[in-house]
Amino acid sequence: MKSKNVICLWFEKDAKEAAEFYAATFPDSHVISVNEAPGDYPSGKKGDVLTVEFTVLGIPCLGLNGGPAFKHSEAFSFQVSTEDQEETDRYWDAIVGNGGEESQCGWCKDKWGLSWQITPSALSDAMAAGGEEAARAFQAMMSMSKIDIAAIEAARKG
Repeated sequence: MKSKNVICLWFEKDAKEAAEFYAATFPDSHVISVNEAPGDYPSGKKGDVLTVEFTVLGIPCLGLNGGPAFKHSEAFSFQVSTEDQEETDRYWDAIVGNGGEESQCGWCKDKWGLSWQITPSALSDAMAAGGEEAARAFQAMMSMSKIDIAAIEAARKG
C-alpha cells in the first residue's frame, strides 16, 4: 500500500544514483522502483529514468529527474538523529566523502545538493535542557561543522 504523503525530490538527472546511495548509507532505506519516461519530455527522452520511488530511514520519497530548472536548498533538509560519535561520523563521512560538502552546526550537503542535518541525540538533549546548560552547548555547536559529542557534553557540564 502506498503512502498518501510522499516527499518529492527534484533531481537534474541522477535520482536513481541518489536513491541507491541513500539506500546503501542509511538503515530502513531502499529503492522500491525505477520508472522510465513513456515519452519524450522537456528534460529527457522516452526510456530515460523519470522517477524513482525509494525510502530514506523509512520515509517514502519520489525522486524526479526534472532537469536543471530547480535546485535543492537548505529550506528542505533531512535531519538524522544519531546515538553516538561513530554513527555521526559514519553518516557525515558518507555524505561528505561522496562528493558532498560540509557546512555548519551539523549540516552538510550531498553531491546532489540535498541538505542533511546529522544531529546527535546528545545535542538535542542539551538543547532540551534549557538554561545555561543549553546556552553553553549551543555556543560550542556554533563553532562546529560535524558535531563533536564529547565537546557538546563538556560544554553542558561547564
